[in-house]
Amino acid sequence: MDAPPHDGLPPFEDRTDFENADRGFVAALVPGVVTAQDGRVVWDGDAYRFLDEDCPDTADPSLWRQSQLCARQGLYEVTEGVYQVRGLDLANMTLVEGRGGVIVVDPLISAECSAAALALYRHHRGERAVTGLIYTHSHVDHFGGALGVLPREEEAAVPILAPVGFLEHAVSENVFAGPAVARRAGFVFGVRLPKAPHGQIGTGLGTIRSTGTVTLVPPTVEITHTGQTETVDGVRIVFQLTPNTEAPAEMNFLFPEQRALCLAENVTHTLHNVLTLRGALVRDARVWSRYLDEAIDFFGDAYDVAFASHHWPTWGHDNVVRLLAEQRDLYAYLHDQTLRLLNSGLTGPEIAEELRLPPALEGAWHARGYYGSLNHNVKAVYQRYMGWYDGNPAHLWEHPPAELAQRYVEVAGGPEAALTAARRYADAGDLRFAATLLNHLVFADPDHEAAREALAGVYERLGHGAENAPWRNIYLTGALELREGAGGTAVATDTAGMTSALTVSMLLDSLAVRVDGPRAAREPRLIIDLVVIDEGRRHRINLEHGALTHRSLPLHRTPKPHAGLTLTLTRPELFGLLSGKGLAGIETDGDRGLLKRLFSYVTQPDRDFPIVTP
Repeated sequence: MDAPPHDGLPPFEDRTDFENADRGFVAALVPGVVTAQDGRVVWDGDAYRFLDEDCPDTADPSLWRQSQLCARQGLYEVTEGVYQVRGLDLANMTLVEGRGGVIVVDPLISAECSAAALALYRHHRGERAVTGLIYTHSHVDHFGGALGVLPREEEAAVPILAPVGFLEHAVSENVFAGPAVARRAGFVFGVRLPKAPHGQIGTGLGTIRSTGTVTLVPPTVEITHTGQTETVDGVRIVFQLTPNTEAPAEMNFLFPEQRALCLAENVTHTLHNVLTLRGALVRDARVWSRYLDEAIDFFGDAYDVAFASHHWPTWGHDNVVRLLAEQRDLYAYLHDQTLRLLNSGLTGPEIAEELRLPPALEGAWHARGYYGSLNHNVKAVYQRYMGWYDGNPAHLWEHPPAELAQRYVEVAGGPEAALTAARRYADAGDLRFAATLLNHLVFADPDHEAAREALAGVYERLGHGAENAPWRNIYLTGALELREGAGGTAVATDTAGMTSALTVSMLLDSLAVRVDGPRAAREPRLIIDLVVIDEGRRHRINLEHGALTHRSLPLHRTPKPHAGLTLTLTRPELFGLLSGKGLAGIETDGDRGLLKRLFSYVTQPDRDFPIVTP
């Protein structure tokens, strides 16, 4: 079969989602293109006009429908005083009008797109100043465009609200593991694929991510508890903290006077990810479900509309409660049933094959697996509780992929026999096992052109049959890389615009994860002190046994042993030093050669490392 089964589809004649996606339309950005200062196109919503046509045989009809909804673009009125710009990046930007200006909720991924979204709003609602900024959670598509709506000179005057832990989690995902996450995200979002009926048709959550300037402005107001109330530009906001749901740091909130409820990314019109395929911390589906139940009770009957950071709003209090309850039960069911089967001895893949949603959930459009999927979410729940090892001793110490593949091909009777068998399985419709055999053949012999092309063909068929957009993009990108080679999928988030917001400790952590431990372990201990003037702290760097550690101390403390080098500098100078700008203007005391030794162990990540080949 070409795709996982998805029985129980809701009726395509139900046009409620289309009516809601179009409701409140004010105007579109024409043309739907955003460019950077150098003329480079960073967003092209017009490239998805092909979605106006009927579904082709190269796409799943359910996913095509979702992609049509996600491709709608423009300024929309949600309710009086609340507007959204949708379709100008992967996420939505919401604008809430206050007494003197406008509060921006989630300023998209890149500064260019958020500036274009704000300009579209101002064109139709007047030149209102930005008087507040809210980050719903710690994913880059909800904060990366901050400087597009908040010029540097205004930062200090505008309150920036975010859930507690926001900065730490934003950094850990986008800087510490940034290169690997970005490489895999290129597959998930189909960055290299043509935007076409046979290629990238969306992500299930939106169309695609923009490629402009990613920035990070640290929050100035932390939301630390449920029930916390803040007033920004005369607008009262009541918060519900929801950590470890869709993001480690996330929150829902209510605008009581507007009777509008923001559900961040905790409730959208898709089954979301318990573990993203690009890589992230495993989320807690049990806690996620409980926070949705809490939201039903906590916010009561105080709203008439709910909107989220993706997709379109839901109007009518009863409709919102139904949406919350069904999404609550969706995450509770997949969590609890995975645990039930796990405790009966089934492994993650076995549970994923067996588990199906109840008909009422399977038949709800918003519970379909367009971005997350039941299959990989079940495996994520298993991973959260049991880890990578399934308990079978044969899986405890397997060979790595290339070495394992060589042995499989040998057992199969050699490359040609393996290729013949794989084609036989593909012709019979067992694409999953054909992909397994062909993947072993490619990993055993990456230069076997017939095997590469056969595997690309199988991936293409799997992609065209997938209801889940990331699965489609991953399969089709895999096919593309087999045919054309790797490269060009990684959209870096650990850029200057991002890392300039890091604390000193975060900067040093980002340095530590790039140290070549085996080489550094051969060297004697190295100690460098950083006296950071504008922070009023001393930071001691210790490189020993191949591990770089650091500690923050009061400025007056000089710990033992004596540092071989002390640098007195400001935080911007430290950022410049770590960016390769050298010691110019920095006061030094001791052996400058220690800095050169330290940097000699710092590696640069390969942003286009191989995935579909060894």
